[in-house]
Amino acid sequence: MNAVCPGVIETPMTEAVPDALLKGLIATTPLGRVGQPEDIAQATLFLASDESGFVTGQWLSPNGGLVTF
Repeated sequence: MNAVCPGVIETPMTEAVPDALLKGLIATTPLGRVGQPEDIAQATLFLASDESGFVTGQWLSPNGGLVTF
């Protein structure tokens, strides 16, 4: 079993995030942007495809490089 664990993605849920916080997240994200739903769709399609045939027990985190602890 695999899992997709997205970072900050532009959705109705993130509309409530204060601008200052969102700008801070973008500033600390190596790709310099929040994710789009399409980014998550592509990750999910990869895991559902034959291309991931030898991937198991993993979590894929499309997050633009933002790592938080």
